[in-house]
Amino acid sequence: MSASWPDAPVLVEVWRSGFLESVHRGAVVVLGPDGDVRWSAGDVARPVLPRSSNKPVQATTYLAAGWRPRTGEELSIAAGSHAGEDGHRDRAEAILASAGLDAGALGCPAALPGHEATRAAWITGDRAPERLAFNCSGKHAAMLATCVAAGWPTEGYLDPQHPLQQAIEARLSAAAGEPVAAVVVDGCGAPQHGLSLTGLARGVGRLVEAPGGSPERAVADAMRAHPWYVAGTDRDDTLLMEAVPGLLVKGGADGVHVAALPGRGAVAYKLDDGGDRGRAPVLAAALRRLGVDADVLARWSAPPVTGGDGVVGEVRPSAVLTA
Repeated sequence: MSASWPDAPVLVEVWRSGFLESVHRGAVVVLGPDGDVRWSAGDVARPVLPRSSNKPVQATTYLAAGWRPRTGEELSIAAGSHAGEDGHRDRAEAILASAGLDAGALGCPAALPGHEATRAAWITGDRAPERLAFNCSGKHAAMLATCVAAGWPTEGYLDPQHPLQQAIEARLSAAAGEPVAAVVVDGCGAPQHGLSLTGLARGVGRLVEAPGGSPERAVADAMRAHPWYVAGTDRDDTLLMEAVPGLLVKGGADGVHVAALPGRGAVAYKLDDGGDRGRAPVLAAALRRLGVDADVLARWSAPPVTGGDGVVGEVRPSAVLTA
């Protein structure tokens, strides 16, 4: 099987000692609060796999189907990609317990925690990987709790034809304002739904603009109030939501990110190489177009390139993003 890839513009440049060492290509879109495209670079209508950037809209499905999280932290981790820290695992386990289930019901793989110190403690303590430590266990726990609340079977909850997954697909499509382009298997084993970057940004933008009391607004409010459950200690999504009032941010695997700010709009991007190094400069440059202050975004705008014991360069946005 082969497929053509678009000739995307360079979004990020890696400079080392005055030498252009590498570049990261991709596409990025900036929407206004009305969901219309205000600026873009690259093919923002081509379907991509948003991966975990779909989680905020996915989580609205759980509420619409009857799940009632007991706390904002539970709803936040349901839409998050946590780091497997102790509080993350405890919260996911509590969601399961409230539905009369335990970790054995989870369909995500077993993993070691992503949080470095926690993972190191597990390794030195010879502790085996666990499903609750997988970064999507909060989503899976909420999916299972939703099935219980809606009267749907928990067996087979990851099948694309299961009522839960059908409801998720319909909700993603409605929020994006376009049909789901593809349904594949995500890294956690759940169905993953392809959307354009424009559709991804539009769907998440609608969460922050939604009226109070709606499932959309409930998810946005929970994530912004409890960003540690969205990502974890010292992770960019957590830090950005702490630094910028009202901002909703959600990263996804393979070089995808989405963010929205009420009254300002939404952004989404995909880096073609699927790597992490170019993420921060693209997101910071896009957020500048929503009016976020440059000083607030300084730590993300041009991460340093090190050499020996010093800084010898930077990872910076290309002229495409800064013009």
